[in-house]
Amino acid sequence: MAKRPVEEALLAAAGEPEEEEILSVREELKKQLWLAGPMIGGALLQNVIQMISVMYVGHLGELPLAGASMANSFATVTGLSLLLGMASALDTLCGQAFGARQYYLLGIYKQRAMFLLTLVSLPLAVVWFYTGEILLLFGQDADIAAEAGTYARWMIPLLFAYGLLQCHVRFLQTQNIVVPVMASAGATAACHLVVCWVLVYPLGMGSKGAALSNAVSYWVNVAILAVYVRVSSACKETWTGFSTEAFHDALSFFRLAIPSALMVCLEMWSFELIVLLSGLLPNPQLETSVLSISLNTATIVWMIPFGLGSAISTRVSNELGAGRPQAARLAVRVVVLLAVSEGLAVGLILVCVRYIWGHAYSNVEEVVTYVAKMMLVIAVSNFFDGIQCVLSGVARGCGWQKIGACINLGAYYIVGIPSAYLFAFVMRVGGTGLWLGIICGLMVQVLLLMIITVCTNWDNEATKAKSRVFSSSSPASQT
Repeated sequence: MAKRPVEEALLAAAGEPEEEEILSVREELKKQLWLAGPMIGGALLQNVIQMISVMYVGHLGELPLAGASMANSFATVTGLSLLLGMASALDTLCGQAFGARQYYLLGIYKQRAMFLLTLVSLPLAVVWFYTGEILLLFGQDADIAAEAGTYARWMIPLLFAYGLLQCHVRFLQTQNIVVPVMASAGATAACHLVVCWVLVYPLGMGSKGAALSNAVSYWVNVAILAVYVRVSSACKETWTGFSTEAFHDALSFFRLAIPSALMVCLEMWSFELIVLLSGLLPNPQLETSVLSISLNTATIVWMIPFGLGSAISTRVSNELGAGRPQAARLAVRVVVLLAVSEGLAVGLILVCVRYIWGHAYSNVEEVVTYVAKMMLVIAVSNFFDGIQCVLSGVARGCGWQKIGACINLGAYYIVGIPSAYLFAFVMRVGGTGLWLGIICGLMVQVLLLMIITVCTNWDNEATKAKSRVFSSSSPASQT
């Protein structure tokens, strides 16, 4: 029977017996796609919530829309990216504990993360409270800063829900329970349409209602997942109730959480920086508009490699925790090939729709033409971004967050941002040059992560995973 091209490529790379490896590759593909699909859907649906709110605010006028957009960007940079990154420490901790069959530890890790992320949210809430004043210090328009400040204050309850939500998502994801995550996100997005409309229009809260509706919907999502964890038989071994053990050994969590946060934040902040830099270019209104459209487009297509990255993080951490290093290595090879295939397919689609896509955002021909040119650049950046996404997922699964943070710092802030400035302002390539600079950073990031992954001793990683898990286990549980 003829082998599929994907399997042939993987077997050629592995150099192992055919029949057994064909079955292994097929099984691994099924596991990763089954994990990645719902994670992609869940991530898209979670992002839809803030998008819906901004759409409602857009019908209230230009000033509310500008304020809401700026508040969302500020919130992402100063709070949400940090909490998302810190929660990613559970990819390592929960994933490896589940693989090692130390199931009760998942509940302990989740509670510890929930408690510590709530504490971290307190100073972040103070920052959000003074959003308007902070934006004024950075020279933003007074009216827009005031509108953004009001919007951010009404979003503060969202901050505390977001951290808890990410803890629940990782707790379930590392157990290969992903369909409920997608279903809860879908139900929340559907409810959000109604909640946002009621608060904005019938109750007359305007943009404040849109901001508050974000918080309401995120808390609904947290409640749905919390109830599922407590009543589902799938979690009966991993959730055994609240324990005082969760308040111990916070330092071990922060050792992973802080570099995890840096991995996420350093990358996300670099994309926000190029939007800010676009405002310094000639014709800043056009450049900023097109860069914002490009960033939004890149974020949408990024959800696919994000799902693959979440899947490989779970697969690698589970296999290392279970003491199966060769299975972890095979999982890495499969996901890299999937990422390359996805990058080529999505890139082809972006190229094909480049003259159509701009019309979804603007009727101005200059904008549409510029967006069409940028789509070619986005197709290239998405290809490399997809590979780095899955390799970053491998890093989280192995517990390499410190290495990942150092790589991201060097790739984006020593190579990426300076290259963007060089292309855009010295070589006068404009907004396209800013994005080309980011591509340079992505290429360096991919190269360094690939070198580390290829040179990995998977037997040693499995030993480290076992050590990490059992150092957190009570003697009675180590059976």
